[in-house]
Amino acid sequence: MEKNQLGRLLLLLLLTFVFCCLFFYMPGHVGSIPLKRVDMFSELRTTSGIAAIDTLQETWLEEDTVAVDSVALQRAAAEKAGMDSLALAVRDSLYKALYAVEGSDSTGHRVEDYSVGHVGLTRFFTAIRNRMELGRPVRVAFLGDSFIEGDILVADFRTEMQRRFGGRGVGFVPIASAAAQYRPTVKTQSKGWTTWSMLTDHEHPYTLSCMTFEGDTSEASFAVEAGKRYPELDSVPCLHFIYEKNTHTEMLVSVNSTKDSLRVSLPPTDSISQWTYRQATHRADFRFVRAKGFRALGVVMEADEGITVDNYSMRGNSGAVLERLDSASCRTLNALRPYDLIVLQYGLNVANDSVMQYGWYAKRMEGVVQHVRKCFPSADILLMGVSDRSRQENGAFYTMPSVLALLHAQRQAARRAGVVFWNTFGAMGGKNSMVSYVEKNWASKDYTHLGFGGGRELARILTEALLEEMKFYEEADAHETKK
Repeated sequence: MEKNQLGRLLLLLLLTFVFCCLFFYMPGHVGSIPLKRVDMFSELRTTSGIAAIDTLQETWLEEDTVAVDSVALQRAAAEKAGMDSLALAVRDSLYKALYAVEGSDSTGHRVEDYSVGHVGLTRFFTAIRNRMELGRPVRVAFLGDSFIEGDILVADFRTEMQRRFGGRGVGFVPIASAAAQYRPTVKTQSKGWTTWSMLTDHEHPYTLSCMTFEGDTSEASFAVEAGKRYPELDSVPCLHFIYEKNTHTEMLVSVNSTKDSLRVSLPPTDSISQWTYRQATHRADFRFVRAKGFRALGVVMEADEGITVDNYSMRGNSGAVLERLDSASCRTLNALRPYDLIVLQYGLNVANDSVMQYGWYAKRMEGVVQHVRKCFPSADILLMGVSDRSRQENGAFYTMPSVLALLHAQRQAARRAGVVFWNTFGAMGGKNSMVSYVEKNWASKDYTHLGFGGGRELARILTEALLEEMKFYEEADAHETKK
């Protein structure tokens, strides 16, 4: 009898042990809800991922040995800044001296300028300095993925810049967006449109928005209303409607919910055009008659001065498709809306837990930067590094090692292309910072995407990094003047 009870006890213990071991193999997520694995051997197991992160961090701090065509970069920098090689060399020396005093840039509290002579933000800072005489707003475009979807980060960056340098309005608003209902800066409604996306379509020409919208019925509509969450957005003096193909469509516009509508016969066109309305506007309702085949991009809500910040986010975009931007369409857009700074924010859709080599992506993004530069020759370019992203290991969340490998590749792309780079990962706090962001409710519990709280924090750090960089330009320009 006692022997049977002992046998049953041993069997129960064995089953319990097996059952606990199986907990380690349960999925990491159920839907969007992360689950915490149980690992009975976590103290004995070697955490290769954590060790890999430490190794990659050491690699990040090592001197970058990537080959760079310095002659081509020097020629481009000289043309951009209007300086000879000696003046560029002096700026290089000043920049290195500044970093020697201020410290390294691994925290993301400074931007890294890889242009020869450190003139990577010359056009942007010059536009800010001369904004009262520009006759237009200083324009910034953010191109990115779901990391900035819904105006996360961009909304607070826009607010910071407009409070410092003036300007109003949310900037560009597409006809339709997958994140429209989550965007607090603007409300939109649309009906009667077919959406074409650069991710799936190779037939239409595309510009920065990477989307175009075509009327699929005889009538189409679109309504836009400024958000009230940010005081600089509630009303704008200028409203622009941007379209790119029209044969005989007529547009009826009601501003600020008035009963009377403006009747506009849009001229026929096969290239990007805009219709402008100048009066205080917080809402506009558009109705299009004979709309089939009519193609539009969206509206712009802005002022004639200060700063405008456009958000061109697209879910699922790695950034590589930008090499297919239509040069002619982009030049037409740039003639209507000249950009001074283009920010490229990508990486979330590239980082893969099973991939540790991203040299191919660095080369691809170098080509993207060069193409964007050709499409918008008057704009400076800033490449943002990938943010922190966590995976579950031994029942806890840690930085994915592939994030640092990708970050290094993005930095190499910026260096090869001779543009400005910002270390988003470092700005968040570095290793395992996403865990901290989730604990503060600054990020989603998928340990990948920011919330508005996290976006606000990063926007503050990015703004301060740019303003700090502007001080260098002022000091360097003062040095040039003394000569």
